[in-house]
Amino acid sequence: MSPDWFYKYFLKTKPATFLNVITIKPGMHKYNACLLFALIYTIAYTQPVQKEGRIIVDGLTRSFITWLPAANVKGMPAIISLHGNLGTPKGQLRLADFRPLALQEGFIIVCPAGIDRSWNDGRATKANKKAVDDVHFIDMLISSLIKTYHIDSSRVYITGMSNGGFMASRIACRLSNRIAAAAIVAATMDKDVDYKPLQPVPIMYIHGTGDPYVPYKGGLMTKGAGGNIYGHEEVLKQWAGINHCNMQPTVTYQQALINDGTTITRQEYSCPGGKPVIGYTVNNGGHTWPGGPQYLPKLVVGTASKNLDACRVIWSFFKASHL
Repeated sequence: MSPDWFYKYFLKTKPATFLNVITIKPGMHKYNACLLFALIYTIAYTQPVQKEGRIIVDGLTRSFITWLPAANVKGMPAIISLHGNLGTPKGQLRLADFRPLALQEGFIIVCPAGIDRSWNDGRATKANKKAVDDVHFIDMLISSLIKTYHIDSSRVYITGMSNGGFMASRIACRLSNRIAAAAIVAATMDKDVDYKPLQPVPIMYIHGTGDPYVPYKGGLMTKGAGGNIYGHEEVLKQWAGINHCNMQPTVTYQQALINDGTTITRQEYSCPGGKPVIGYTVNNGGHTWPGGPQYLPKLVVGTASKNLDACRVIWSFFKASHL
């Protein structure tokens, strides 16, 4: 693109666009003016933008935050990130902070709000007691994102923690035709909820052995919404069966880089068709987002490990699932 073309186009045909932003001084060389306009244009279209959105689903007004790495996100992938019980979209954006990666890699982040700050993941949550259809909401949200931002519909991913993690598991099962991959933190699946997976999905679970709310070994939950849940290794085997994987995982013990009392064990099930099942055990980790903030005292939620960057491993997993 030549400076002459840029100068002619924006001064002759788009004066209102830029002349209300910057005053052209008499005698300014047109090439210098072009450089100024190019700088303004670049800044305007490459800065991240956070927007609040709403859609009507089943007669309910549903809200969400969309974080865009630039003004033009056409063709980008999207991560839908679900907060935990009593959480909020803004809180989830800070807790699972994908924003630095989104700037670097080029994807959008969407943090929706659950009804009464909860999700109907099939257990006795507040949203469940109100019979909220959150599967339908996420389905309609994806359609809205495709229509509004022209995102890549083949690269829509979902993640979540705690109640949001259980919901992400349910979405992976019920919307496997729309979700390219899923990553669940501090959650598994409820044995008594009929999730009905429709097809294999690349999936990852990250869980701390010291989680005081969602027991790592599964069984009856005594806190929160309750439930009879799969343990971490059980849920990996469930998905390994769904994805037709080799049922003997490759186990890797990762060296601790920070002395915070936690270590990391990685399990990977090799599966046909590029649909892997991966688990990260955070030994001595709590009901937290690894690599994220210690949002409540350790006595309440356990340790937020710094030996695993959950956002980075999740995005690497999502990106690899599309190769």
